[in-house]
Amino acid sequence: MAAPALQQPSFLLANLKVDSTTKPFLQRCQELVKVIDDYPAKELHLIFPWLVESVFGSLDGVIVGWNLQFLQARNNEYNIVMDFLDPSGPMMKLVYKLQAEEYKYEIPVSFLPGPVKASIQEGVLPDCPLFHNKLQFPLSGLQTLSLALNPFEYYMFIFASSLITPKNYPLGQHVSSLDNAYFVLVDTYLKYFLPTEGSVPPSPFTDNRGSVSPPAPRAPSVPFAGYGIHSTSLLKRHISHQPSVTADPAAQEIWRSEALLQVFVEIWLHHYSLEMYQKLQSPQVKLALLHYRLSMSSMPCQPLTPPGPGTLDTYQVLLPFHPLPPGLLEETFTPTEEHVLVVRLLVKHLHAFSCSLKPEQVCSSPSAHSHASPLEEFKRVVVQRFVQQKLYVFLQHCFGHWPLDASFRAVLETWLSYIQPWRYTGENTNPQTDQNKGVPEKWGLFVQENLLMYTKLFQGFLNRVVRIDLVNVKNALMVFRVAKVFAQPNLSEMIQKGEQLFLEPEHVLHHRQHRVFLTPSHGGSFLSARQSVVTDRVFRVKSHVYGLEGQDCQYKQMFGTELRGAVLKLIQIIAQARQTAKRISDHSAEVAANNSFMSWFGMGSPDLNYTFNGGEVDDTGECVKKTHEFLERSLDYLCQIFRLNAGQLSQLMATLGSGQDDGNSRQLPDCVQGENGLILTDLGRMQIINGLRRFEIEYQGDPELQPIRSYENAVLVRLFFKISSLVNERFGGHMEALCSRPDFLGRFGRHYLASPEVMADSRQRSPETRRTVERTRRPRLSLRTLASYRTLLMLLFLYLFGVLFSFGPISSTLLILTGGFLYGLFITLFGDKLKSQ
Repeated sequence: MAAPALQQPSFLLANLKVDSTTKPFLQRCQELVKVIDDYPAKELHLIFPWLVESVFGSLDGVIVGWNLQFLQARNNEYNIVMDFLDPSGPMMKLVYKLQAEEYKYEIPVSFLPGPVKASIQEGVLPDCPLFHNKLQFPLSGLQTLSLALNPFEYYMFIFASSLITPKNYPLGQHVSSLDNAYFVLVDTYLKYFLPTEGSVPPSPFTDNRGSVSPPAPRAPSVPFAGYGIHSTSLLKRHISHQPSVTADPAAQEIWRSEALLQVFVEIWLHHYSLEMYQKLQSPQVKLALLHYRLSMSSMPCQPLTPPGPGTLDTYQVLLPFHPLPPGLLEETFTPTEEHVLVVRLLVKHLHAFSCSLKPEQVCSSPSAHSHASPLEEFKRVVVQRFVQQKLYVFLQHCFGHWPLDASFRAVLETWLSYIQPWRYTGENTNPQTDQNKGVPEKWGLFVQENLLMYTKLFQGFLNRVVRIDLVNVKNALMVFRVAKVFAQPNLSEMIQKGEQLFLEPEHVLHHRQHRVFLTPSHGGSFLSARQSVVTDRVFRVKSHVYGLEGQDCQYKQMFGTELRGAVLKLIQIIAQARQTAKRISDHSAEVAANNSFMSWFGMGSPDLNYTFNGGEVDDTGECVKKTHEFLERSLDYLCQIFRLNAGQLSQLMATLGSGQDDGNSRQLPDCVQGENGLILTDLGRMQIINGLRRFEIEYQGDPELQPIRSYENAVLVRLFFKISSLVNERFGGHMEALCSRPDFLGRFGRHYLASPEVMADSRQRSPETRRTVERTRRPRLSLRTLASYRTLLMLLFLYLFGVLFSFGPISSTLLILTGGFLYGLFITLFGDKLKSQ
C-alpha cells in the first residue's frame, strides 16, 4: 500500500518480516521496542509503513494486522498491545522520531473516502487542509495519484481506516464489543491529543526547525463571496505572525490535535454520494471551477495554470477535469454498528473538550480571542467548524439507509449525544433533576446554529418510526428516548426561536447584504486569525441552513402544520401499539393461567393455528409491561413538545376508537381488490407491522400430513398414518356411501369418520383461505388422535382404573370401546339440540 518515497533494501525490514512469522508475540514486541530505541531514523524510515500495516492491517484488507477490534482485556496480548500503541509508548515514539526528520509516506488516492476521491477525479481538491500541498503527480495520470503524509498523519490515517476497511478475519471472529482494544485506543488518543484539562504533552523529538509546517496560509486580502468562508489553521496564523515557530511552543504542538481530528472526521464521516458532496461545496468554488474549465477549453494549447489568488482559494482548483470512472457515482457506504459507536465516542469527547473552555474565555469579547492560547481557540470552534457538516450528512445517510430494526439505536444515541452538549459540561448533576431543570439559556445559540440537527433529523426519525413495530420493546424505547430528549424544558422554545430567525423575511435584512455569512466548516481547518463575521443570529441560522441544504432548500418547520400532522399520526400509532401491547399482556396472562404442567401432554390451549402478531418472541411478561410504560410516557412527552392538551389527546383517542370495533385484532388489514385477490395498502402494512390487524394463519393442507406436534409421539403418528391409509384406500368407497346417507346411520358415520365441514365465516380469512374455503374432503378414518400423549395418558388412567376393579386388559378394552360407542350414539341423537342451546 503506502511506501516510503525512497525505496532502499533494508536488512532490518527483512529480519523483522521473518521474525513476525516465527517468534511469539511478546518477543516480537520486545524486539520492536529495542529496534525503535537503538536504530536511527534513517533505518526506521524504511520499516515504518510495514510496521503500521502489520499492526492495523492494510488499506485493501488483505493484511488483517493485530485484530484490534477483537482483542479484549481478557486476552493475554491485550496489555502488551495497549502499552506498545499508547500515546507515550514505543510506536508513537517511532512516529515522533521520524517526524523530526520530516519524512513523507504515500497513500494512494484510491483508498480515500468516496466523495474525496470523486472530487479529486473531477479536478477539485477538497477543502480540508489534510489534502493541501500533499498530492503527488506521477506521469502516468490521475489514476495513480497519491498523498504524501508526514509520519503522524500517516499513522493516524491507517489507524482510522482500519475501522472501516473490510477484512478477511479468521473464521469465528465476527463479534466485537465496546471494550475491545481499538475502541479503548480511540478513547485514549482523544483524551491525550484533545485534553479537557491541561495542554497537549509536547513531542519528545523536536528539532530547531519545529514541527512539520502546514501549507502557506491564504492571504488576508483574498475576498469571499456568497455564504462560503474557508478558515485557515490557527497554527498558520501563529507561523505567519511570529518571527520564529519556537517562540510559541503551544503553537508547535497544537497541530497534532488538529491533524488527528481532521483524519478521524475525514475517514469516519466523509462517506456519502458525490452529488451530496458537490452540493456542500461552497458556491464560489463551483464558480471558480467553471471559469477555470471555460478558460482551459478556450486555450487548448496552453499549459496547465491554476486560477490566481485574485479569484478564490489558490489551492482549491488544482487539477484538470477528467470524467469520473463508471460506477463511482453509484458507490455507497454502509457504516457498521461499531463504526457508529466509535463516531458517538468522538462526538461525546468533542463536546467535553469544547465544554472545558475556561469561563472567562467563553464570555470574553471577540477582541480578546487573539490573546487566547491555540488550544483554547481550538476548543471554541472545534464542534461547529470540524464536525457539524459531515456529521449531519453522515447521520442523514444513516437515517435513510439503516435497516428498520433495533440496531438503529446506535445511530439514535449518536444523534442524541450531539444535540445535547450540556450533558458533557463535567458538572455532576442528577439526571432526574437535570431533566426537570431544563436546558440552560446559554445553549440557545448552539441550538440555533445546529437547527437542522434538531428539526430535519427529527423529521427523518418520524419517517422511520411510523414503519417499525412499536410493540417491540426495543423500538418503543427508541421512541421514548427521542421524546424525552426533546421534551426537556426550554428546548422546544429554543428550536422555535431558531426557526423564527431563519424565516425572517429577506427584505428586513436587505441593508445587511454587504455582510458575509459564516458557514459551517466545509472540512477546513480553522485555527486561524478570526475573520470579521456577522454576530447577528439571523445570519448565523441562515448560513447554517443554506450551508448544509443549499440556498434553494425548502425548509419544513418542526412546529409547522405539515409536521404537526405527522406527529398526530405518530401519536395514533403509539396509542394503537399501546393497545396491542395490552392485548398481548392480557393474552399472555390468560394463557399462563389456563396452562399448567399438563399442557405438556396437550391439555392446554388446543388452538394450534392461533398466532398473535405484533410482538416478538421476547416481548412477553416484563418486556410487554416496559413497552406499555415506554409508549405511555412517550405520549406524555410528545404532548408536552407540541403542546397538545388533554382535550386534543382525548379527541385523537376517540377518533382512534371509532375506527375500531371490539374485535379489532380479528379484523382484516386494509386492502384493495386486485386481479389476483386482495392487495395490502400502506396502511394495511402498518397495521400488520404494529399488530393492529392480521390475516388468519391456518393450516390449509391435509390434516393427516401436518407436522408432528410436541405433544405427539412421532413413531405412533407414522404408524397410525400407515394403518389408516391402508383402511381408507381399501374401504374409502363404503365410508363415503355411509356418510352420504341422510338417516341416523349417516350421521353416526360422520361422527367417527373425519369429514371436515366447510368453513363458515370467510370474512376474516386471508385471500388464500377464501380461495380454498369451499373445498371438501372425502370421509376417512383418522387414528392420529391415538398418538397424542393426552390420549395415551387418558387410556392409561382408564386401564389403571380397570385394574382397581379387577378388570383384565381385554375387559378394559371392551369397556372403553363400548363407552366410546355410547358417547357417539349420544352425540348423534342429541348433538344438534345441544348446539342450539
